[in-house]
Amino acid sequence: MPTPTASDVHVNVPLTNISVAWAQQQSNFVADQVFPNIPVPQQSNLYFKYQRDDWYRSEAEVRAPGTESAGGGWHLSTDSYAAVVYAIHKDVDDQIRANADSVISIDRDATMWVTTQLLLKRDLLWAAQYFVTGSGWTGGNGANLTGVAGAPGANQFKQWDAAGSTPIEDLRKQRILMAEKTGYRPNVLVLGAHVWRVLQDHPEFLDRVKYTQRGEVSTDLLASLCEIDKVVVSYGVASTNAEGQAEATSFMFGKNALLLYSPSNPGLMQPSAGYTFSWTGYTGAGIMGSRIKTFRMDQLNADRVEGEMAFSLKQVAPELGQMFLTAVA
Repeated sequence: MPTPTASDVHVNVPLTNISVAWAQQQSNFVADQVFPNIPVPQQSNLYFKYQRDDWYRSEAEVRAPGTESAGGGWHLSTDSYAAVVYAIHKDVDDQIRANADSVISIDRDATMWVTTQLLLKRDLLWAAQYFVTGSGWTGGNGANLTGVAGAPGANQFKQWDAAGSTPIEDLRKQRILMAEKTGYRPNVLVLGAHVWRVLQDHPEFLDRVKYTQRGEVSTDLLASLCEIDKVVVSYGVASTNAEGQAEATSFMFGKNALLLYSPSNPGLMQPSAGYTFSWTGYTGAGIMGSRIKTFRMDQLNADRVEGEMAFSLKQVAPELGQMFLTAVA
């Protein structure tokens, strides 16, 4: 055997310019891209709601000489929000930190893990409340639409991965129905990743973009074809297994689609399918109601990295959202 050997001249140590972690990109999380964020100073409060039909019914009348003008008005009510504080921490033990290799920044990793945990929680809650059966959207159709492989019946549509399906017509029809019902045209389309994959290669879309410069369907091009402002695709992944069990993951937003109206500049007298009320009055909280703290835990000989996010996901106008369930098989 030739000497020296490979093991004589090199001892394996961890590389300092690479490591493998599974922190998802923050762009995977989309809850803050759908409902407008409303910073609020108090954890709970009220907001005013105007009755829609009062503003769409004209009560103006011809005024004869010497008579009073016709009078009218509108009904006003209130609704409420209540921000919930979600929290998670990771303790960084002194012994673990002192013994860590130089490539590992345990404090940085703890901060990244805590932040990801909070973003994951918010998207999981959003999907569970507003992207499933029973989420309460009444849209232009008045009820959820469910995709089927065969001939669609009442409150159904042909799944978009089935031959002969017409996603452009389906979306445009609901856009018009919602506009007729509410006076507002939906401007945001939320898609699960599997649905987006199908739409990218759908013949209806490809036929309309084949003469464009790129010849492929992008989210911007899809938005233009459907006459909306924005297409949001969720790539967020969540583990469905308990710790220690065999790993199982899936997309949080499943195989559904949601067409809704969400104002780009929310404010007074402005409707929206929903709002995210973020409690920024919570000491040290940022614009999304989140804060990260690091403090000493002497009894544990450790530093604690603790994250909190205080928010309320609120469906404000269910008639401004149309759900397409099981849009693909």
